[in-house]
Amino acid sequence: MHEKKIVSYIILSLCGIFMILPFAWMLSTSVKSQLEINKGNNGFIPYVESDYLELAGESELLRCKILKPAPGDSLWINIFDEEGIIISSYLKVPASAVTHKKSIKFIFSNFANAWKKVPFGRYFLNTIIVSCTCVFGVIVTGCLAAYAFARMKFAGKELIFYLFISMMMVPQPVYIIPSYILLHKLGWLNTYYALIVPWLANIFTIFLLRQHFKSLPQELFDAASIDGCSRFGALWRIVLPLSKGVIATASIFAFIGSWNSFMWPLVMIDSPQLRVLQVGLSYFSAEASSQTALLMAASTFSILPLVLLFLIAQKQIMASFVSSGLKG
Repeated sequence: MHEKKIVSYIILSLCGIFMILPFAWMLSTSVKSQLEINKGNNGFIPYVESDYLELAGESELLRCKILKPAPGDSLWINIFDEEGIIISSYLKVPASAVTHKKSIKFIFSNFANAWKKVPFGRYFLNTIIVSCTCVFGVIVTGCLAAYAFARMKFAGKELIFYLFISMMMVPQPVYIIPSYILLHKLGWLNTYYALIVPWLANIFTIFLLRQHFKSLPQELFDAASIDGCSRFGALWRIVLPLSKGVIATASIFAFIGSWNSFMWPLVMIDSPQLRVLQVGLSYFSAEASSQTALLMAASTFSILPLVLLFLIAQKQIMASFVSSGLKG
């Protein structure tokens, strides 16, 4: 039994490492020199390898490329800046002044340069507004609907719930055109309404909360009913205080889903002032397709809030799935 656990841990560790590798490569590429990327440095270590010109009396080394030998123990070289742009060409220098070096170097200025390329500040603001509003709406509608499905009796309850669940199997491209037509008739295209209102309810959140609400002891509701508590009062005073963990998990998943939304805002929004982060990142990708370092830097600070959020709340997420997601 002990050996089986060791094998399982090894397999899970390898799978975890395999999943982390793309993120590690993205992070390392975001702090590399674009010149090194162009030269084929695609590994995980952001090193700088080049020939350098050391001038007498100067402490700073200048990156250069040897073109060919020159008469009298000299070399013809070109001098480059950090971005690989030639600043001086075909210079004749002593061979002793040129040295070859390889060193690890982090180019943190890539983040600032990527941020300035497009209005990422506006994109972050739009995304935060949309995500926070959607999370609030999802939790309110999810709690009300989940309580009705879990604790109330009405005709067709199971049928309606299974119809809700079946909608999770419908891919977004199937209903995005009818949704576009509907929003056009409502006059909501290129407004926050198009980004927020259709996503104020979430089927997965309803399912997750319903599973947890069903697991609560019936005796609590019987006691509340005897004390004269209404259905909404039972939800507010009993169910919600006992469901903080699963509500936090549902909020996190709703926030992540809204933050990563791409197809819907791409179709419904055309104004640059209303672009959310993922759409803005796609436009930046098209503009900076040849600048891999800047593109990876933009991708890094775009997903950083989600990574931090998940790391902070991972225990809560796992605990809520164990306590509610596995119960009927």
